[in-house]
Parts: sequence; C-alpha cells; structure tokens
Amino acid sequence: MGYHVLALAALAAGDGAGAQEAREAASKHISVVGEMGAMWRYWDAEAALAGGDLAAARGWADDAVSATKGCYLSWALTGRARVLMAQGESKQAESDAHDALTRAAEIEAYIGVPDILEVLADLAGEAGGYREAARLFGAAQAIRQRIGVVRFLVYEAGYQASVTALRDAMGEKDFDAAWAEGAALSTEEAIVSAQRGHGERKRPANGWASLTAAERDVVRLVTEGLANNDIATRLFVSPRTVQTHLTHVYNKLGLTSRVQLAQEAAHHA
Repeated sequence: MGYHVLALAALAAGDGAGAQEAREAASKHISVVGEMGAMWRYWDAEAALAGGDLAAARGWADDAVSATKGCYLSWALTGRARVLMAQGESKQAESDAHDALTRAAEIEAYIGVPDILEVLADLAGEAGGYREAARLFGAAQAIRQRIGVVRFLVYEAGYQASVTALRDAMGEKDFDAAWAEGAALSTEEAIVSAQRGHGERKRPANGWASLTAAERDVVRLVTEGLANNDIATRLFVSPRTVQTHLTHVYNKLGLTSRVQLAQEAAHHA
C-alpha cells in the first residue's frame, strides 16, 4: 500500500512521472484485493494517466468503476471521465461525469464535486458551451473555497490552460459574469444546474465544427509541420494520444493524409 500512497502524494504534488513510477512499483510488489484494492485502482488509473499511459489508465479505471461503490464509485467515474477525455471520447466522458455527480449528490459526498464540475466544464468548453463552462468553473472554485478542498497540482496546468482559453474566447466581461453566476450557487444548486444542462449541448458528428479543442490543437501543430512526437511534447501528452486525436480528425473530416488536413485547415484559418 505504501507505493500507492507515494503515487497519491506525487499526484498531489504535480509529479506525474513520480506517480507513474510508484504505480509501476506497486503493480510489481503488491496485490490488493476487495474494496480497498478497487479504491487503489482509481489512483492507479490517475497515475497512469499522468504518466501518459492511456491504455493502462483505461484498464485501471474500468476495473475501479466495476468494483467500487458509494463515494469511491463517484471518484472512479470521475477518473475514468478524465481518461476518456484524453482518449477523445467526449460523449462517454460526459456520461461518466454525470453519473459521478449523481452518486456524489445521493450520498452528499461533496468533496469530489469540484473535480466533477471541472471535468464537465472542460467538456462544455470543448463543445462550444462557453457560458456554461465558465459557470461550472466558477461553481467548482466556490465549493473548493467553502469546504477547503484543493486541486491536485498534477491537474493545475490543464485547469489554468482551460480557464485562460475560455476567458480569451468569451472576453473578460462575459467570462467574469458567467463565473460569478456559478460562484453564487450553493453546492446543491450547482449540482442541479449541472444536471439540468446534461444533454443540451449538441456538437455535429462530422465536419470542422465537430472537432474538439484538443483535436484542433493537434491540427494546428500538424499544419506547422510537426511530427507526432513533437506535437506530443508541445501538448504534454503521449504520442499515442496524438495519433488517437488524428485518427478521430481524419474520420470526422473524411481525410486520409496530413497534406489533406493542412489544406482543410487552411480553408478554416
């Protein structure tokens, strides 16, 4: 169990590589079963995600979701939602996040609610629901301040990037107004508001408008002539994640090559 604690501490400190190393050590030296083992599978998934190993992260997350209950299930669903987002499966990620929110509300396990709301905010922003995303981010931050729960540093860079991109897209005035609306909600009101918005956003299945923010980032770097490994370095993800995004982009746009993709991107520049 000591290795899992080290992985958890590394995640809290923002050390993704350290979390991955501790997870790998735990898998070699420790076999934990039952409810406690299932709980640690959640942290295994988070550590693997931080280390860029999406295949392992998905496997651990699936295990955790299938074997936990109560607040642990809510956390496991939140963790799997993050993995699904990294894999480009936004629809399933949103479903998991809403399931996590429902279970947290049922048992009043509010400590995990800010993380869930931030996942939903990222998904809303990717889908073009900027005002909803800002409200969710504002609500999440207000809950953190009320109950004294902090964001793990391993998620901080992504969080700051999302908030900055959202503010730039909306403009300072509209962003601040939407954030304030969310921050004014009680925890219960924030949960109801997030649940009410479930399923309202519709992104096209195909075409340029169907691309997520992460996919657009990859397209932008492809048009700059970067190889997958270089794109992965720039975006702080694994080359496998870059290839997954590219595969989704090709399928959505009906393209088969980087040359075609660059030409298509030029039309939308």
